[in-house]
Amino acid sequence: MKKILVSILAGMLVSGMGIAKDNPLSVSYKTHETADKNAPVVYFTRNITPENLLKVYQTTGWRPEGKVGVKISTGEPPASNYLRPALIKNLVQSVNGTIVECNTAYGGSRSSAAMHYQVVKDHGFLDIAPFDLLDEDSAVSIPVNGGTRLKEDFVGSHFKNYGSYIVLSHFKGHAMGGFGGAIKNLSIGFASGTSGKISGKVWIHTAGKSKTNWLTGNNQQGFLEGMAEAAKAVDDYMGGNIVYINVMNRLSVDCDCDGNPAEPDMHDVGILASTDPLAIDQACIDLVYSAPDSGSLIERIESRGGLTQLEHGAAIGLGSGSRNYRLVKID
Repeated sequence: MKKILVSILAGMLVSGMGIAKDNPLSVSYKTHETADKNAPVVYFTRNITPENLLKVYQTTGWRPEGKVGVKISTGEPPASNYLRPALIKNLVQSVNGTIVECNTAYGGSRSSAAMHYQVVKDHGFLDIAPFDLLDEDSAVSIPVNGGTRLKEDFVGSHFKNYGSYIVLSHFKGHAMGGFGGAIKNLSIGFASGTSGKISGKVWIHTAGKSKTNWLTGNNQQGFLEGMAEAAKAVDDYMGGNIVYINVMNRLSVDCDCDGNPAEPDMHDVGILASTDPLAIDQACIDLVYSAPDSGSLIERIESRGGLTQLEHGAAIGLGSGSRNYRLVKID
């Protein structure tokens, strides 16, 4: 049922934007990497290991305050490409972190608390850290400043119980967003799923038209811009007590909400870390476009208009408000 719903919504969103799925790959893409010392820094390692995940995080110089939530995707069974506990254990335990997530709003194995807790257990996350389902009780509103689609964002009510967050994202493709990275994890990831009468996820997907009905005012441009605005709401609310890590492995065109994703047909790239969500996603996109074997993923990104996440993020002042960044390699 979940896969059917995702396919229907993806088709509606893409057709609503007038984008053909077989768009040719961009031949005019230009990197946003710069030598400007005033640009936000993105740290990068090509070696994807538990040790390097911890190292690249520590290299940012960011340090948490208060209770630390580590926001991940717990992964849809049976075979999604979520970040495995063995990879993230050292990082999570180094900050005495609690793994946090919200329910889905599309059905599947993580749409209720009982089912979601079972998935978290089955996937081994309880073996490395405590887990908190942020929207288990309800949803709360936080403001969106400068948005054109949303004036508020609905996140799980436990969201406010944490002093700091590490947003740990598996960068990959996405059936609706084109790609999923820090921006998606901030927006759809923190948004409440099926909590009471408010679904923050539906709210974003419908660009602020409905809290309950996926099909109300569904519009691809609005959805993508709504994601950027919801991401800004979370980033603004945390006031600097948030850091971003993107792991570029298992680069399928499908996201971790798909329990049977397409097999990746490009190589793993590495791990990136930054205090700027716009910069880190832009750096990942640039690395994808520069890779010789990324045709399928680029097609997924472009056919969904995925770069709108970055364009609108810059327009509304997400992070630094600039897509330019400095890439610092730590290897």
